[in-house]
Amino acid sequence: MDLTLILAAGVASGTVLLFAAIGEIFAERAGVLNLGVEGMMLIGAVAGFGTAAATGDAWLALLVAMLAGGLLSLLHAVVTIHLRAEQVVSGLALTFLGTGLARVLGDGLSSASGVARLPRLSIPVLAEVPFLGPIFFRDQNVLTYVGFALIPIAWYWIHRTRPGLHLRAVGERPAAADAQGINVVRSRYAYVVLGGLLAGLAGATITLAISPGWFGDQTVGGRGWIAVGLVIFAQWSPVRAAVGAYLFGAIFRSILDIQGVDTILGVANPFAAGRSATFF
Repeated sequence: MDLTLILAAGVASGTVLLFAAIGEIFAERAGVLNLGVEGMMLIGAVAGFGTAAATGDAWLALLVAMLAGGLLSLLHAVVTIHLRAEQVVSGLALTFLGTGLARVLGDGLSSASGVARLPRLSIPVLAEVPFLGPIFFRDQNVLTYVGFALIPIAWYWIHRTRPGLHLRAVGERPAAADAQGINVVRSRYAYVVLGGLLAGLAGATITLAISPGWFGDQTVGGRGWIAVGLVIFAQWSPVRAAVGAYLFGAIFRSILDIQGVDTILGVANPFAAGRSATFF
């Protein structure tokens, strides 16, 4: 196994978690828990892949995926903010709804081939930096670089801008924010929908940049739940969420690569493909 290649693939895989986690950070900072991230990612994944298969335009597919995730999150916003339903129940229902819709919309897509994919890029000079260059800046899909940019932007927005101050006030002290003239309802709607847009983007990252196709409701593979856990692990910090996302991404890729190795340090690998079933 080439460690550099594994880590580079882990960065790409971690970008999926990064988008979903930062979207959830914005929603929770606004005071709305959204456990429907998995469902929104599935909708984004199938909408993006289906659009790319139908039109051959990966960028249009990316936009459609984000809109699909945003629409599903808007439903969650209406139910929890206006109708004041329990956030946990609404989020779980959203996951079930997203999973069901993805199954219906994705019917027949598993056989699609030659689907347009997002481009891969290398950053001149940075790609030649020893060790780090090949991991972060060589032959990565374009959304990986978008993820790099999103980390400081999200942190700066939350901690160094007036809208970010309003965001924290809305989530932590909504009554005080309302007394200061901040529209709490509008702010919560905006950030919940933003979270949905990023969840849709995360789903599309899988099917348009990482995964070779559509594999039904297993395409996302629980990444939405991991993203929700990352938010708590990161204590609602985009920078910490990024560290966790890339760490989990590397673990994901390591697990896949370990299955292709027959021996580890001279010992038979019980997790090798074709051997793990008999081992357990």
